[in-house]
Amino acid sequence: MIELVRTNDPVVISFVESLLRDAGIACFVADQNMSIMEGSLGILPRRVMIDANDEAAARQLLKDAGIGDEARFDDGNNA
Repeated sequence: MIELVRTNDPVVISFVESLLRDAGIACFVADQNMSIMEGSLGILPRRVMIDANDEAAARQLLKDAGIGDEARFDDGNNA
């Protein structure tokens, strides 16, 4: 799996999940339960993970929805 989106914004996470689900692209939200560890402050970002085979379609989907800049690209700078 690869990381598509990393954000603290629950609205963005929900929107991305909805877009992917409607397009038939399976996703998993990692670190969703970390808010328990941080005291529900929303400090730790959550990650939307997808299968690497769906990467191009998912990125295009986010771009078409106007949130393409939320996607993370593996250019070596997204550690």
